[in-house]
Amino acid sequence: MTLYSIDPDRRELIAAWGTGEGSLTTRVAVLPAEAGTSVLLGLARALDHLSDAAWRTYTHPASAAGSLEPNTEGWRREEERKHFTAVPDAIAKPNLPSGGSMVVSYSPLLESAHQIGRALHGLDNPELTKAILAETATELAAVENAELGDLAGRAQQAVLLSREDASPVQVAAADRLLEQNPFGSAELFSAVDPTAAAVAAAHWLAAAAEVTADASGHDPAQVVLEADNIEALPHETPTLLLGLIESGATPHEAVTGLVRHAMRIADGLLPDPAALREQLDDLEETLADYGDDGPDLDDVELRLTPLDPRRPARDLLEDLLTGIHACWLLHNEYDDLDDEDDDTSAEDWTDEQAEQHQQRNRERFAQLVRETAAHREPLI
Repeated sequence: MTLYSIDPDRRELIAAWGTGEGSLTTRVAVLPAEAGTSVLLGLARALDHLSDAAWRTYTHPASAAGSLEPNTEGWRREEERKHFTAVPDAIAKPNLPSGGSMVVSYSPLLESAHQIGRALHGLDNPELTKAILAETATELAAVENAELGDLAGRAQQAVLLSREDASPVQVAAADRLLEQNPFGSAELFSAVDPTAAAVAAAHWLAAAAEVTADASGHDPAQVVLEADNIEALPHETPTLLLGLIESGATPHEAVTGLVRHAMRIADGLLPDPAALREQLDDLEETLADYGDDGPDLDDVELRLTPLDPRRPARDLLEDLLTGIHACWLLHNEYDDLDDEDDDTSAEDWTDEQAEQHQQRNRERFAQLVRETAAHREPLI
């Protein structure tokens, strides 16, 4: 979301947003000299609320909620998204106190727009109102562009957000980046929505696991776990995702399911009580096996999600790219790449020769993964 602040010395309203590479700022308006700081901070806070509510319609789209029947979660999300067109009028003609009471909207987006309008009403500055209307139009347009998969300009802040669904345009963009470099690149984190990038990365991880399984003889769903014996790796999440795909889930289903689960936990909800009960039952059995020598219950913790609930999509993307690296590690142990131009024993290689051999091995592995990914079910 975009954050708004007041520069009390220059008397300016500033907007700032992240890009994945750092933050950008722009001056929204020059503020009236006679206005008190508290009033101006109230305006900035209301703009924060509007940005937060607008971007929530992006991170929690109606398409990810299932039913759109009246009074369902999907219906509520769809109705909230429709309020974009009503924002300018709410700012220009806000609900004001009357007869000791005031109408308050159930919609977080519209109510934040009314709060902005009330702050502007008190300031009574037409030029400032004009600037704020232009700013909110820019912010809402950024959300709309992100929904379409266009992350140019201010919409680039979407790369920092986790979304319950994935734009086909963004999935295709991430797929092209991974085709160029199956190990991943910095652009995946700065130019692509992280949920969409994780969907593409899951597809490429499955291809890498298939290549590695062919070389090693291990089950494709277990290759990342096996690679942990070579190098310490965060293997749990890639192994979980490979298991979901092996069980029939598509990369899109597997990724969005994990991200959605973590986002609900971040919202303070428990989306799968039955799974928690299974975890607790397993824990009770484990503690019973230990008997009196088991760990103190105060030291026992359960993870409600394998992802970081503060940044689930980016956390998942990082783990999946690590999983591709893990596949290469295990493949490297079994690959019989011949160095025709060098008959020196590997034990006698110089550091430069060893590095060149490793680079050739990576390139060979990357090409095998590209060929395998091309023959798997299409992403889109």
